[in-house]
Amino acid sequence: MSYDTTDQEQACEKFITVSSRTTPTSSPAEIDEKDVSLDSAFNVHAGIAHTRWATHGVPHPRNSHPQSSGPGDEFLVVHNGIITNYEVLKETLIRHGFTFESDTDTEVIPKLAKFVFDQAHDGEGDVTFSQVVNEVMRQLEGAYALIFKSPHYPNELIACKRGSTLILGVNELSDQNSGKSFHDVKALTTNGKPKELFFSSDLCAIVEHTKNYLAIEDNEIVHIKDGSVSILKFDQDKEKPASVQRALSVLEMEVEQIKKGSYDHFMQKEIHEQPHSLTTTMRGRLKDGGVLLGGLKEHLKTIRRSRRVVFIGCGTSYNAALAARTFLEELSGIPVTMEVASDLLDRQGPIYRDDTAVFVSQSGETADTLLALDYALENGALCVGITNTVGSSLSRKTHCGIHINAGCEIGVASTKAYTSQIVVMAMMALAIGSDQISSQARREAIISGLSSLPRYASEVLKLDSEMKELASSLIDSESLLVFGRGYNYATALEGALKVKEVALMHSEGMLAGEMKHGPLALVDENLPIIVIATRDACFSKQKSVIQQLLSRKGRLIVMCSKGDASVVSPSGSCRLIEVPEVADCLQPVINIIPLQLLAYHLTVLRGFNVDQPRNLAKSVTTQ
Repeated sequence: MSYDTTDQEQACEKFITVSSRTTPTSSPAEIDEKDVSLDSAFNVHAGIAHTRWATHGVPHPRNSHPQSSGPGDEFLVVHNGIITNYEVLKETLIRHGFTFESDTDTEVIPKLAKFVFDQAHDGEGDVTFSQVVNEVMRQLEGAYALIFKSPHYPNELIACKRGSTLILGVNELSDQNSGKSFHDVKALTTNGKPKELFFSSDLCAIVEHTKNYLAIEDNEIVHIKDGSVSILKFDQDKEKPASVQRALSVLEMEVEQIKKGSYDHFMQKEIHEQPHSLTTTMRGRLKDGGVLLGGLKEHLKTIRRSRRVVFIGCGTSYNAALAARTFLEELSGIPVTMEVASDLLDRQGPIYRDDTAVFVSQSGETADTLLALDYALENGALCVGITNTVGSSLSRKTHCGIHINAGCEIGVASTKAYTSQIVVMAMMALAIGSDQISSQARREAIISGLSSLPRYASEVLKLDSEMKELASSLIDSESLLVFGRGYNYATALEGALKVKEVALMHSEGMLAGEMKHGPLALVDENLPIIVIATRDACFSKQKSVIQQLLSRKGRLIVMCSKGDASVVSPSGSCRLIEVPEVADCLQPVINIIPLQLLAYHLTVLRGFNVDQPRNLAKSVTTQ
C-alpha cells in the first residue's frame, strides 16, 4: 500500500504498547449523590466515558453511556458504532432473565458480557476478562469500537473494534523523554515509568495529551491490566486469540490546530485557513512544471488502462469528486462515473477488475465508504483513497492514495477539506494525463493556476462582511435554491449542503439545465435563488438562465467573475457576488468560499450551533 503525503506528515514508527485514562461524564449533582470525592488521589485510575450520538433511542440519561449489565454494574461498556443483530441478542438475553432499561443497541453488550461471565462461573471454571470479551465479539454483528470495565477485573480495561475507529495514545510521564524505541510489549510495560494512556475515536482528541498513538486494527483486543498491556487478534474460527505486536506512530499535529485562536467558531477558523491549507495540500507536489504524487506513481499505468474510473463518496466528499470529474475525463480520456457509497451498496452495482475505484473521505472512517471499499476490493478493482487522515482505515485498506494534508478539521461542516480534496483530485488528473502530448498546454496552464489558488482564496475571503450582510437579508427566508452547471454543479450542491447543515434552512443545489423540468414552478419574488455564472464553457447558458428567472420576478443573487457585473445583470436588478476568475476546473475552489461564509453567518444570525449542528456528527461511522 502506498500513499502520497508531505514529508512533515510522514508517520515515524516505534514498537510500543498502550493503555487508557478518560474523563468521567457524571454531572456535579450525580457526583454529590454518590458521595464521590474529586480531591482524593488514586494510585491507579482506569475510567471510561463517551459523548454519545443518538442512533437508537432519544438523547436521555437512560440511553447515555456507559451502558450497564444491570444491578451492581458488573460490566460497563461505551460503544461507538451500531450493532445490527442486537434485536436477536436482546430476545435471547430476555429469555435468560435479563431486563433492559434503555432503547439502545449498546445495552445488549454488557448484558451479553455478564451472561458469558456467569456461564463460565456456573461451570466452576475461571475466565479472564479478555476471554469474556473474545466471546462477546464472537456474537456481535455490525460496526463497533468498544471499551469494557468491570469490578470483577479491577484495574483492567479492554478495548476492541470492528469497523469503527479506535485510537490508542500513550504519554510517558517523565522529566525527560528519552525517545527510546520499545521493541516489544514487555519492554514498554516493565520500564517502571508512569504513563497516561488513552483510547479515543479521533486523533484530534488526544493531541493535547500526547503525539504517540496506535491505530487499532479490526478484530484486535487491547487488554490493560495493572499497567501492563497486551494486544490480541480475534479470529472467529479460533477459540483463543493470538498475541500480536504493533507499531506506534507519531502524530504530526500541534495543539493550536484544535483551538479556535482569535476566531469565534471552528468553522469560521477553518474557512479562513483555506489559503494556508491549499498551500499545504500542494507543497512538494508541484515540481518542474509537473505534478509529483508518490503514492500513485507505481499505479499510474494501471489507472490509465482502466475501463473507467469510479468516484465513490458521501456528502461533501461526493461533491468534491463531482467537481473534479469533468477535468479527469478531459485529461485522461477515461470515462468517469459517480457513486454515492450507500447507493452503490444498496444496488450492489457492478464493479469490475479493470475499474479504478477512487474513495473520497475526509475522516477516512465513513462507514458507507469503507463498506463500499470492501465491496470493490472483493470485486478486484484497483482502489485509490483520498483522505485527510493519516493512518485512517481508508488509507490502510486501499492499494494506494493521496493524503490531502488540509490539517485537523473540528467543525462538523467540512470547509477546508472540501477545497483541498478538489485540488488533490485536480493534481491526480494532471498526473494521470501527463502522458498526453495533446493536452500539454492545458496542463501547464492548470499547474500555473494551482500555484495562484492560495492568493485568490485570500482575496475572496475579503467578501466576509459582504456575505454577512447578505445573510442578514436572508435570515427570515424559509428556502434557498442554488443553480449551477458544468464544473459548478458541484458548487451548487455543496453550497446548499452547507446552508442546510449548519443554518438548518431548507436549501437545494440544482443543475441549471434541469430548471425548466420542475424547479421553475417554485420561482417567485420571495424565494432567494443563487445562480453561479462565473466564466467557463457554460457561461452563456447561465446568462440565459438568469434572464428566464428575472422574467418570472425571481429574487436573484448572482455569483460572477470580477468585471462581469454589467454582463450578467444589465438592468442592475440582481444582487452580485464578484469573485476572482481562475482556470475553469479550479473555479469551484474559489466559488465555494463565499457560500461557506454565507452559511456560517446565516447560522450565527439565526442563533444555531455552528460547530455542532443538530443531529449531525463529524465522522459518520454508522450506516
